[in-house]
Amino acid sequence: MSTNKDIAKSASVIGFFTLCSRVLGFIRDCVIARMFGVYVYAQAFVVAFKIPNLLRDLVGEGAANAAFVPVLSEYSAKHTKEEFWELANVVLNAMLVILMSVTLLGIFFSPIIVRMVAPGFMADPEKLAITVKLNRVIFPYILLIGLAAYAMGVLNSLKHFAAPAFAPCLLNISIIAFALLFGEGVAGLACGVLAGGLLQLAVQVPALYKRGFRPKLFKRFTHPAANAIGKLMAPRVLSSSIYQVNNLADSIFGSLAAVVGEGGVAVLYFSYRLIQFPLGIFSNALSQAILPALSTQALEDTHERLKQTLAWALRAIFFVMIPASVGFMVLATPIVSTLFGGKKFDMYSVQLTSSALFFYSIGLFAYGATKVLQSCFFALKDTVTPTKAAFASLVMNVTLNALLMFPLKIAGIALATSLCGISTFFILFVILRRRLGDFNAREIFISFLRVLIASLCMGAVCALVVKESSFLNKYFSLGLAILSGLFSYILFCFLLRVSEMRELWKWIAKRRHE
Repeated sequence: MSTNKDIAKSASVIGFFTLCSRVLGFIRDCVIARMFGVYVYAQAFVVAFKIPNLLRDLVGEGAANAAFVPVLSEYSAKHTKEEFWELANVVLNAMLVILMSVTLLGIFFSPIIVRMVAPGFMADPEKLAITVKLNRVIFPYILLIGLAAYAMGVLNSLKHFAAPAFAPCLLNISIIAFALLFGEGVAGLACGVLAGGLLQLAVQVPALYKRGFRPKLFKRFTHPAANAIGKLMAPRVLSSSIYQVNNLADSIFGSLAAVVGEGGVAVLYFSYRLIQFPLGIFSNALSQAILPALSTQALEDTHERLKQTLAWALRAIFFVMIPASVGFMVLATPIVSTLFGGKKFDMYSVQLTSSALFFYSIGLFAYGATKVLQSCFFALKDTVTPTKAAFASLVMNVTLNALLMFPLKIAGIALATSLCGISTFFILFVILRRRLGDFNAREIFISFLRVLIASLCMGAVCALVVKESSFLNKYFSLGLAILSGLFSYILFCFLLRVSEMRELWKWIAKRRHE
């Protein structure tokens, strides 16, 4: 039986490797930003990489988490290893057919796809041609990353998290190396992505082999449990497709340079990549680690342990994400200027990216909490409800993008994303509470308020430190502000009696004495 300590341990493993990946991702983004700014090659890369990357979630990682893990976790607990690996091979064969078909279609229809995703590029023939060429070369990445996501789903269902969590580090290393080697142009970026996708798959193969996996390619395509995965996957694919249309809508609006300014798609990319740092390190790690435990607890009649785990996970998310949100809002300009500023990433690029980061940050707590709620729905084998919530978010996002991009330019698109994220969280929270009954909602709400107040006080400290240290080197000034924010947040949490801080402090003290 998985306890909160087991989940926290698994999440810490995932979080550690995700931290490494995010740091490498920052270096990757800094290299791309300084080499290309927010101009032609940066925009071409963002759009060309986004298309297979979005499909990755549609048929890869998203499907693996939503459909593979709950069914495979249950199957592993109730059947022999031989039967488990037989099912795993059937799933692999089905995925190979799907991924190969998607890859070939993507390569062939790249000109049409790019025009649909970034219609604003049609006003610049050179930018359009570069993006189409780059997209065609990158598209086989969907096959490689889809298989890597399959490996991740199988290993996670066996409660092995290290290799799948480490794999994304290799993608970032590959892109950095090839970009520096080939410089500005299509070859470096495209080859870096493809090599990275291959490495992400290769690093997980030994762990699969060690646990008993032996591939039996194209020998069997049907299995009773595979049908259950298919039934779970169908609404998840629909849900993901709606979510991806949301992302594509942002790209469509962001490509309209006449309205939002030049470099919109690159600005959205760089700012959202910063938001992904705390999400990837903590909320993604927690939601990934918690899914197998919730899947097992969902089999119990009362769901009492599931509700306790869910409440604990939400409080943990708020404890980390709310101060991160406030910190990003207060330090948006110093962060962007320090990390990306230089060479082709000029003051124009800094201003637009920091404004988008500010408005993306408003919904940060909701992005993280929604992933936890979705994991709970997936554990209950309900992928329909998140699909309906995603559709409501899509309608709202397109509407708000159209309304907000005129007064706020590119920042309006970021604000629309935040408002949709917050709305989706509340919709899923209310539905889940009605289904499961009360899962300590009052305790969650009180914790949220205390953490919010502590975070606002921390934000005031950060703003004061930035103002008073403006005469210092920008790296030293930002570092001083972040450290001041961290220590002040800890202090304010103790003053406001935030229970999560006391629990964390007791855990640290216990580990020191072990």
